[in-house]
Amino acid sequence: MISEGDTAPAFTAPLANGEIESFSLSTAVDSEAPVVLAFFPGAFTSVCSHEMQTFEARIEEVAEAGGSLYGISIDSPFALNEFRDQLSLSFDLVSDVNREVIKAYDVAMDFDTIGVENLAKRAVFVVNGERTVTYTWVSDDPGAEPDYDDVVEAIRSVSAD
Repeated sequence: MISEGDTAPAFTAPLANGEIESFSLSTAVDSEAPVVLAFFPGAFTSVCSHEMQTFEARIEEVAEAGGSLYGISIDSPFALNEFRDQLSLSFDLVSDVNREVIKAYDVAMDFDTIGVENLAKRAVFVVNGERTVTYTWVSDDPGAEPDYDDVVEAIRSVSAD
């Protein structure tokens, strides 16, 4: 399990930003720290849609606190671009279609009751410019959402350092 104080695992993955490009955590923290990684189980689901819409509603707070936000799921970058368009999200989404990032961050889970394996848990990590994890929130309950005030405060505390 990734904890506060750990080095955030580096990764490169497809970025859904209206186009499809490559995203590198190392590059992002060098220029945009603190970086917020918001993992969610799947695009087009009710709780995930609500979570991403809530982050969108608070995106100015995230920016004013000094942070950059990225949503991450196992969906393809093509599906994530459509999800992003349908929800009118201004922040970018990272596709972990190969499930390497959720495994590196230890946020993979199975829904045994329906036979689906290796989805992302709902989780949030704040990463500073040295790639240190300064905030973590991980839920085993896919219906739970993070405390958005806590996330914004975590960004502020990194920016104040």
